[in-house]
Amino acid sequence: MKNQLNLFFTALGFFTRIPIPFKIAFSQENLNKCNRYLPIVGLLVGGISALCYYLASFALPHSIAVILSMICSVLLTGAFHEDGLADVCDAFGGGWTKEKILTIMKDSRIGAYGAIGMILILLLKFSALNSFSSALIIKVIVAGHVISRSMAVWTMHSLSYVREDESSKSKPITKTLKLKDLLIALLFGFSTLLLFSDFRIFILIVPVFIAKVWLESYFERWIGGYAGDCLGTIQQVTEVVFYISLLAFLSIVA
Repeated sequence: MKNQLNLFFTALGFFTRIPIPFKIAFSQENLNKCNRYLPIVGLLVGGISALCYYLASFALPHSIAVILSMICSVLLTGAFHEDGLADVCDAFGGGWTKEKILTIMKDSRIGAYGAIGMILILLLKFSALNSFSSALIIKVIVAGHVISRSMAVWTMHSLSYVREDESSKSKPITKTLKLKDLLIALLFGFSTLLLFSDFRIFILIVPVFIAKVWLESYFERWIGGYAGDCLGTIQQVTEVVFYISLLAFLSIVA
């Protein structure tokens, strides 16, 4: 039990800026294993963001409460995943070889591709969330954060890590992921669909999975695997795909 708590707090300290109750000694082994708990980190981030929306909605319009919930999630993670998306947009937009792409991805500065990509994904996320009713949006926010992080964990198992030179610009990253850890992450991730009390909702796994696989094939074709920023991109994109797919699903079954 103590070891599992250590893994959870390793994931919490790695993927968010939420203070952890005690100092966690870093090890590559723990980093590889802790990703089984990434969806639970998403549950915490999504839950706090949903709570932010709920409290704000008592005094503010729906759209402003949505924006505040988005700001809350960015503050909780330190824009960890959004930064990854911006770096991927810059790298794949401006690089035409594996070496150039990885070099640009390491650069902490944001370029035109990154700025445009981040603006568009945030606009799309806001527009999608703002389209849900206040009665449903809390479930949607929680599920979106959890499921999208389980997709990023899946990529850790599906692709190989490409930075063998340890040149990550900020933090180390998972290099291997056992099947057992993947199955635990997927169980946590997909179980949030039970919040909607409609088993037909599980069909949304299909578009989210397709988005993940398409991004993986793109990364593998250009750089032969994934870098840390690629995981952030998969999290952001699959989160938005989940929201959009849910909107389409609700319009069809209504």
